[in-house]
Amino acid sequence: MLYEMIAVVRPGNIKEVKEIALKAGTLLLQNGGVIRSLTNWGPFLLAKPVKKHQQTHDSGHHFIMRFDSSPEVQATVRKAIAIDPRMIRCGVVKMVGGDKLVGEHGIRGMSDIGAEGPIWRKMDRDRRATSIWKDGLTS
Repeated sequence: MLYEMIAVVRPGNIKEVKEIALKAGTLLLQNGGVIRSLTNWGPFLLAKPVKKHQQTHDSGHHFIMRFDSSPEVQATVRKAIAIDPRMIRCGVVKMVGGDKLVGEHGIRGMSDIGAEGPIWRKMDRDRRATSIWKDGLTS
């Protein structure tokens, strides 16, 4: 299965970010996973202050790792990364379409969208949330 891990590390030291990414990558490779990409987004302000490990954080260093693995290995990596005191948040998303490419440009994940996500959301007549993208309207 193809997964995308979005991790937020406490800001200030790029060495910590590299160590956590290396730890996640090593765990994946040792358990038969394949790393497809690793993207460093750098430091960003968080949407709201987050309390983690008895500290309050208002910014974090973000990185994205896209990888193939079994669900068991994905859960192991997520748990190992989440208990690290340098981590603020970590989320893993299963990519739609699995191993096959979807659409003209392949599978789009958070690392592809970056800061150009939905500009805003509005409710249509059927009371469904609709995202308005720069390149058009999608549901």
